[in-house]
This record gives sequence, C-alpha cells and structure tokens, in this order.
Amino acid sequence: MDQGDVRGRRFAAQRLDRPLGAGSLTGLVRHLVAVQAQDPAAFPLALRARLPGLAEGDVAKARVDRTLVRCWGPRGTLHLVATDDLSWLYPLVKPVPAGSVRRLRQMGADLPLDVVVETAERALRGQGPLTKPELGTRLAQAGLPVTGQGIVHAAMLAAGRGLVVLGPEEGGKPTYVHAADWLGAPLPVDDVDRGAAIRTLVARYRAAHDPCEPADLAAWSGLPLGELAAAWGDEGTSAVAWDADLSSVRLIPAYDEYLLGWRARDHAVPEPFRSLVHPGGGIIKSAVLVDGAVAGTWQLRRTTSRVDIRVTEFAPLPAATRPALEAEAGDIGAFLGRDVRMT
Repeated sequence: MDQGDVRGRRFAAQRLDRPLGAGSLTGLVRHLVAVQAQDPAAFPLALRARLPGLAEGDVAKARVDRTLVRCWGPRGTLHLVATDDLSWLYPLVKPVPAGSVRRLRQMGADLPLDVVVETAERALRGQGPLTKPELGTRLAQAGLPVTGQGIVHAAMLAAGRGLVVLGPEEGGKPTYVHAADWLGAPLPVDDVDRGAAIRTLVARYRAAHDPCEPADLAAWSGLPLGELAAAWGDEGTSAVAWDADLSSVRLIPAYDEYLLGWRARDHAVPEPFRSLVHPGGGIIKSAVLVDGAVAGTWQLRRTTSRVDIRVTEFAPLPAATRPALEAEAGDIGAFLGRDVRMT
C-alpha cells in the first residue's frame, strides 16, 4: 500500500479519527495497550486527542480509582496501563535490573541487588505516595544514601520485582508508592504463561498499530524479535477505511504513541521536517497533524486564567484547516477547564 494508505490506517487504528461510540477512557487505554507517560503533562493530552468530551479530571480520577496505573513498561520507560492488563503485560515489560545496578554503582551505591530492593520496599511500604525527595530521605534513613536519579534507579529495581508503581503527581512531580499499598498486591513478575501473554500482546498491538510488522512491535516493546515473529501469524487486522479530509486536524502532545508506536516515523513525519519533530536526545515534540501527517509543532503554556497555544507551521496551512485547528485548541482548553488563546 502507498504511504497515504499506511498513514490513514494507522491514524484510525490509533483512534485519532475519534470514531463514533469511541468508548470509555479505560477502554481506550486498553486498546492502545500502553500509553507513553514519561511526561506527566503530556500523556493526558494524548488521551484527549482520541476521546471526545474527556476532561483532565477524568484522567486523574481513573488513576486515583486505580483503574489506570502509571508504571514502568515497554522499553523500560514509564507508561499508563489499564490495571486489568498488568497481570499478563507487566511480566513481559518489567524493568530489567542491569542498567540501574550499573548506574547505582557509578554513583557510589555498590550494594547487592537484593539489599537495594529490600531497602526500597521498607522505605515505601505503608507510606502512601512519596515524592522523589521524600523517598530519598527514607532511603537514606534505611541505609541507602542516594540522590537525584539514584532514587529513581532504586525504585526501578524494586519495580522489577513488582513492588513499586507511580502514584498521582504532586505539583506536577512524580510520586512513588508500594504496589501492594496502591493495588492490593505486588505486580506479577514471573507467574504467567509467557506464550499466551506474547500472543495477547501481538493481537492487541496489531489492533492499535495496523499496518505493522514484528519488527515494529520489537522496537515498541523491547522484546526479542524472534519470539514476537513466531507468534505473529498470518491473519490481518481489521482496518478502518480512511477518508482524506482537511478537517482531520489533531494537536498531539510530546511523546505521542502515533510518533512512537513503530520502528520508523515515515508515515507521520515528512523527511524535510524530521529534525524539527525529533531533534535528538530522545525528544519528541508536540505535533500538528493534518490528515495524519505532521505539518507543524505546537507549545502550550498555562497561566492562572487561560491556556496559550502557539502553533509553528512548517509551511502555511490551507485556510480550510483553520476552523479545525481552532476547534482543537478549544477542545484542549475545555479539557483543561480554562480559556484558550491560540497564536
């Protein structure tokens, strides 16, 4: 198929076409499998772009209600996952310890892995969500004097044993909580039928990323290509028909799954503009989509009374896109519960 067909099918598979009867917030996250959530200000806007009528408070409530959980996931990065999916997904994508052990040693905390995990668990158990400084204080009191990213690496090592997830942000900053305190039990890490879990992952990923290949899922998940290819099968996924229309305008946030869900971004980002969208250093900027292709970037700034959205076009957009662009900006304002001004 040509690039336009690929773009349209992926746009629809990612629910950016906002189909009628799009369903619930939890259903959307389950469909997407896991939503990139390293930036706590960005991932709620990714959900807004896909679910009409959603409000920022709805996302916060789902997390407080524990139906959605922010935790380490695919590729060792933070994702938002439906709690019901953790039983099969988390054992596949749990953090691996090697990188964190190495970083702690470089920081002078050369302790056995079990000691770090036990110390982190003691620091968190029964404490409720703790900010990074609060967790650092408790780790030091328990005999693990780490600072900065060392605190995060200690939490990741405990998360690899299913003991740590992230709670709601405080002042926009992450908090860490014992998984058993937050969810009633530690996350599963070993007791899973791996073959069945891989087959579930393949089916779910394909539904949200059609068209795709095993190598795309390997890049997205961090799992071995051979294992995924063996479970891939020949059946296709059902595609939603694509109807090109200049009213199809979306403002997607930084690190959106539409730009991260495959090994390459050719479907979304025209080659001349790639460095403007992903300039390096792991940065993926907020993007303006017109018919599924990135046509610019945008920035959001909150004030006490309103939201300012500044759009930078790569080339002058057709006049027909202006109403849809303004509607998207207005929807962001409604999502955040503030007036909006777009420039």
